[in-house]
Amino acid sequence: MLTTISSKGQIVLPAPLREKDGIVAGQRFEVERLEEGQYLLKRQRSKGNHGLVDWLLACPEKDWFQAIPSESTESL
Repeated sequence: MLTTISSKGQIVLPAPLREKDGIVAGQRFEVERLEEGQYLLKRQRSKGNHGLVDWLLACPEKDWFQAIPSESTESL
């Protein structure tokens, strides 16, 4: 597939590639220069909380989470 670099130096990934790989706006990529005219584009995996919501929803009981008591800072 062909794409064009913009006047701002931006490259658009064609929609079929974005859709096939689930690429959405805001995802980060690393660009490596292999040699003159050849570049490698690597999508960076997010280190976020992927799966956290599913894990929380799978908690065994209602009210499973308890508040943790902490010391007050008012006396400092």
